[in-house]
Amino acid sequence: MNLGPYRKIILDGLWHNNQALVALLGLCPLLAVSSTVVNSLGLGLATTVALVFSNGVVSLIRNRITTEVRLPVFVLVIAANVTVIELLMSAFFHDLYKILGIFIPLIVTNCAIIGRAEAFASKNTVDRAVLDGLFMGLGFTAALVALGAFREIVGTGALLNRAELMFGEAARNWSVRIVENYDGFLLAILPPGAFIGLGLIIALKNLLDARAKARAQVAVSQPVAFEPAAARKA
Repeated sequence: MNLGPYRKIILDGLWHNNQALVALLGLCPLLAVSSTVVNSLGLGLATTVALVFSNGVVSLIRNRITTEVRLPVFVLVIAANVTVIELLMSAFFHDLYKILGIFIPLIVTNCAIIGRAEAFASKNTVDRAVLDGLFMGLGFTAALVALGAFREIVGTGALLNRAELMFGEAARNWSVRIVENYDGFLLAILPPGAFIGLGLIIALKNLLDARAKARAQVAVSQPVAFEPAAARKA
């Protein structure tokens, strides 16, 4: 598959327009459930599925709805998708579903999903809309998991606690002790730790972007040396 035409969509979703780190959308669930990697991954994947299917349906019906009712229709489409996701999680990942609680149905009100439906899916073809939903969701999930990993390691000294909630009994022993003889740092797994961790991740992303921009400017400003034609022939 040639990804050339879709390169910007992919990079925007994963990095340049990451909904959590750049647009700063969907911060309520991101900050509330990111105390562990498993919780973060569960909500991130649920949000990704909602984005993919909502974007796809909105793109399919974009020429059949009037401007006056488009937002209520978008919310109805998102709510239907989230209801299906909620029922499936309750059936197959019930313990994780209970931990995530109200934040699964609240995906309906996630500004990132409504925003992508309005700003992108309603103006593009199905393939582009679905791809946008997929990579916007994966970018959001990556930010969630990064924050969850940071808080879990700093807060408990371990990683992948209670992995069996998502991956079944075979994953009960997947927990990895990162720091031995560590009593934990309670602040990291409390709400203030979520704000601090997110701020550090955003700062790291901005630093990497600034360095990449500086390198690009240096590369452009450097003169290109050309060899004389006679020298090249020799």
